Amino acid sequence: MEPSAGNSRMRTFLTAPVLRRALIASALVSLAAGLLAWAMGRVAWADAIWAAGTAPVVAGLVVSMIRDIRAGRLGVDAIALVSMSAAIALGETLAGVVVAVMYAGGNVLEDVAVARAERDLRSLIDRAPRMAHRRRGSSVDDIAVEHVAVGDTIVVRAGEVVPVDGLILGQGALIDESALTGEPIPVTRREGETARSGTVNAGETFEIRAAATAGESTYAGIVRLVTAAQTAKAPFIRLADRFALLLFPLSLAVAGGAWVASGDPVRGLAVLVAATPCPLILAAPVAFIAGIAQAARLGILVKGSAPFETLARTHTVMFDKTGTLTVGGARLAAIEAAPGESPEEVLRTAASLEQASHHVVAAAIVEEARRKRLQLSIPTLVRETLGSGLEGEIDGHVVRVGSQQLVCGPRKPAEWAERALRRAAWRSALCVFVAVDGRTIGALLLGDELRRETPRAVQALRAAGVSRIVMVTGDRADAADIIGAALDIDAVLADRSPSDKVEAVVTEQRLKPTVMVGDGINDAPALAAAGVGIAMGARGASVSSEAADVVILVDRLDRVSDAVAIAGRTRTIALQSIVAGMAMSGVAMAFAAIGWLPPVAGALTQEAIDVAVILNALRALAPGHRFGRRPMPAATAMALRQDHERMEVDLDRLREIADALDDARGAAAVALISEANDIVSRRIAQHEHDDEARVYPDLAKYLASGPGLGAMGRAHREILHLARLLARLAGSLDAVDADRYLIRDAQRVIESVESLVRIHNAQEEDIYEQAVSGSA
Repeated sequence: MEPSAGNSRMRTFLTAPVLRRALIASALVSLAAGLLAWAMGRVAWADAIWAAGTAPVVAGLVVSMIRDIRAGRLGVDAIALVSMSAAIALGETLAGVVVAVMYAGGNVLEDVAVARAERDLRSLIDRAPRMAHRRRGSSVDDIAVEHVAVGDTIVVRAGEVVPVDGLILGQGALIDESALTGEPIPVTRREGETARSGTVNAGETFEIRAAATAGESTYAGIVRLVTAAQTAKAPFIRLADRFALLLFPLSLAVAGGAWVASGDPVRGLAVLVAATPCPLILAAPVAFIAGIAQAARLGILVKGSAPFETLARTHTVMFDKTGTLTVGGARLAAIEAAPGESPEEVLRTAASLEQASHHVVAAAIVEEARRKRLQLSIPTLVRETLGSGLEGEIDGHVVRVGSQQLVCGPRKPAEWAERALRRAAWRSALCVFVAVDGRTIGALLLGDELRRETPRAVQALRAAGVSRIVMVTGDRADAADIIGAALDIDAVLADRSPSDKVEAVVTEQRLKPTVMVGDGINDAPALAAAGVGIAMGARGASVSSEAADVVILVDRLDRVSDAVAIAGRTRTIALQSIVAGMAMSGVAMAFAAIGWLPPVAGALTQEAIDVAVILNALRALAPGHRFGRRPMPAATAMALRQDHERMEVDLDRLREIADALDDARGAAAVALISEANDIVSRRIAQHEHDDEARVYPDLAKYLASGPGLGAMGRAHREILHLARLLARLAGSLDAVDADRYLIRDAQRVIESVESLVRIHNAQEEDIYEQAVSGSA
């Protein structure tokens, strides 16, 4: 737990939550018991009971104040100490115990607000291998990883974590390096190349020659980076303590002046009691608890008020790429079919064979085929070539799926295959070829892709006041630059190791308050080094979650901007509450100074001020109120998004048709154009008509004004216009008329419809999200 100015005071005297709660319980019991004794006419007993309830708090604060003064710190606790001590000394014990109850209760509230999850490294250490398989001659022995020496031959079995850094022996290895680099697709490492500790064997068993001991290997270095970055953070200074520097001398001066002017020390005590800084003690913790609770309802876990306040002052946000800005892992980006071949058959054939593999690429291909509800066949006689692909039989045919060299052999690729390779290169995608009985029928392009909500999340961060957005990733520069350009990010830092990421984050943090957002083990040191680390923890990224100050528990990147916005509003409410509480306390001090407010009445007045401050601070529980508008039900927005998801299959098919028209002629081209027209007229155009007639009128009730929907309606009209053009082309088309110019015109219309509908759907989803949040 990070030390703070507030809880460091109480930590000396109260070393456990049980004792802190015992203190408030003792003060409350003393107050109640004293009131009962006073009601029974036992005034002396009541005074003694109230004094006894106040004394433990005073004793603890005396010790803490001495330590704080030696350390050069002075905060709101000083006023509480002086007022309680003076109340006991002057016999105003009821006022003293009331202040004790307020102060002790405030500290318990603050303790709840700033308590954060323990960030030990158990998850990181648990993942580290405990054992290594050392080969000596023909025998393999299991030894503790600490006993591995440089030069030992270590066996790494399928699915195991590489225990130490080493050089690969034999033919090579297929290694999942995503834990260290963020690159989602496993890479093939050849003989003599380095396998780093912390990576995973994604292929067959291989051997390495240890090049470092466990303590000097890459994974151990990550653990050290996290530890060093955590301990380097500056302590959190309580928001209230900043105002106490003004309030403490002012209160003493007014109390002293009232005592001198009236000659009555009780009047000075009344000023101190009225000045007791409970609004300062309560305002920030209550507001932060409320803000943290609101964030939790959105699946945002904030580990205490210290990072929450820092989050409110965010200037720079740094993002990891893979799994954070992008979905992470391989995704089917496109199907390139050979002339005369069906894209669906290419995918079905590849997925049927890939069912026999546990490779991450195979899983992506099979998942896409199942999403499209293709009927897969059972593969037989499957053979896997490490790092290259698969070969087997499907429905009596020999099928190969994998690299160009494995599938196509040494011959020069066909024109369509060269086009597929070019498209894969500029998309930074992996190209997987498919062949049946020696004839290449198509290729699958797989790569990472942006999350659906990423553009909206980046835009929302700018709207929340974030001035600089940076992407820092271990991925290649070409892949990173494409993502950075698509999102209009201020800077892209690619090919960064975990230590490079830490250096980049520290550099930004020195300049302005910086937030780091990531999801993998390789991000953990950078998360710990940032002013606030935010982990995308929905997929079980336990190590990054341990190192982070904030964990996003749902798989939604836009929750990052929500967290920044909620923190900013919460801090504003806390400041409002503090200022308002101080102003009301100032009025009460003035009344006490002229004798209109005795100590007990001053304490009760202070209680009323506390209630007002707490009620105002609790506004942070709810999102900002939008007059005259109510938020759209989340279920309604979900139904609208599901409509768009169902359209994805049609849009994917339009893209396939447009690609197929590159080589189609005559009757084949006519059939493709007619199919595209059927999709556009019967499904897409009908969807846009429904939006205009049914969805938009209902959506307008949740929006501030109509111009936004008017602009979206303009997109509807353009889509419907393109649908009419396509219908006119398809309606008068026959095989004889289908020359290359007409085919090109149809292809352009189909591509325009597909692109425009995707952009339009994304814009609509942004509006849905704003309508649900009430911020539209």
